[in-house]
Amino acid sequence: MNKGFLHRFWKIFALDPLLLVGLLAISAYGIWVLDSASGEGVLAQLLDGRAWSEIHGRMFFNKIFQVGLGLSVMLVMSFIPPRVYQQFAPYLYILCLVLLVLVALIGESSKGAQRWLNLGIRFQPSEIAKLAVPLMVATFLSKRPLPPSLRDTLITLGIIFVPTVLVLKQPDLGTSILVAASGLFVLFLAGLSWWLIGGATLSMIAFLPIMWFYVMRDYQKTRVLTLLDPEKDPLGAGYHIIQSKIAIGSGGMEGKGWMAGTQSQLDFLPEPHTDFIFAVLGEELGMLGVLVLLSIYLFIIARGFILGAKSGTAYGRILSGGTVLLLFIYVFVNIGMVSGILPVVGVPLPLFSYGGTSYVTLMVAFGLMMSCYVHRERKDKKNPYNKIK
Repeated sequence: MNKGFLHRFWKIFALDPLLLVGLLAISAYGIWVLDSASGEGVLAQLLDGRAWSEIHGRMFFNKIFQVGLGLSVMLVMSFIPPRVYQQFAPYLYILCLVLLVLVALIGESSKGAQRWLNLGIRFQPSEIAKLAVPLMVATFLSKRPLPPSLRDTLITLGIIFVPTVLVLKQPDLGTSILVAASGLFVLFLAGLSWWLIGGATLSMIAFLPIMWFYVMRDYQKTRVLTLLDPEKDPLGAGYHIIQSKIAIGSGGMEGKGWMAGTQSQLDFLPEPHTDFIFAVLGEELGMLGVLVLLSIYLFIIARGFILGAKSGTAYGRILSGGTVLLLFIYVFVNIGMVSGILPVVGVPLPLFSYGGTSYVTLMVAFGLMMSCYVHRERKDKKNPYNKIK
């Protein structure tokens, strides 16, 4: 098999082989750890020679389906030229706003939060916002001179602000932070002035007291206070983080072994297959397992930046860069939350935890990134701001 054939193969399928390898590696790693975190042990049963008809592993097989669906969607998205996404971005953004308003009016509630719509299929419109916001911001800015003027910056902040507030009202602080970050990263990569960044930072700091007293709910305040002193309520608000830190700390360098963790297997650890799967990894595979995971994330992020730099257009650069920075925030927030350095906000570990909506959403974002890279030679000559100065 010669190099020319491989080049034509990847060109036909509109994929970057190195990024694809990274995504496959972290997905496979996640399936393996999830098999232990869920307590199903499907792989162990297969190694013991048990027949397929005797194996019960709902989460395990659902995760495999999620990965297959995510990869398929990414492939389809990478085939479509970026100009198509630019044309449909405003419609997707408007649809997102309509769905978020419908959530506030007729959405389904669970555990005190109204976040879901049931239109034959039950889903969270806030996940769509994670794609619609950066797409809309990138489309808006790519058609204007960069770096953006003060007027364009204010318009962009308005684009970001509306869906963020609608998600925050559900209430869903964790997702609202990610929605805001997805748009702000694109704005930052468009060349935002450091003076504006500094002013915005100071404004946010000044806004914190208002947010604490008038925006945050009581349970959100409790999470922040629990972060400062989890031992104050070890059987209540502090229980999750205490058990998570015990799991991570007890893993040591090499861990207790796959499916040998006491915190996860004996149900001391809450939500081990979703939000706290990193604690399962730390306990069972130790520091070495954690370093492997972080290395894969670092590889994906680095490769994403390279693809963005090579995309050749402002749209491709800022959208690709925004995607990998959002992935970084996902990882940072989840690991910080599980390790006790950030409040618990319900953010899953990206591409690793159990959860189809989050996984497919991120794979769509990577499909967009590959589209910008693979179609980089097909530039829109009518757009004078298409090229990066």
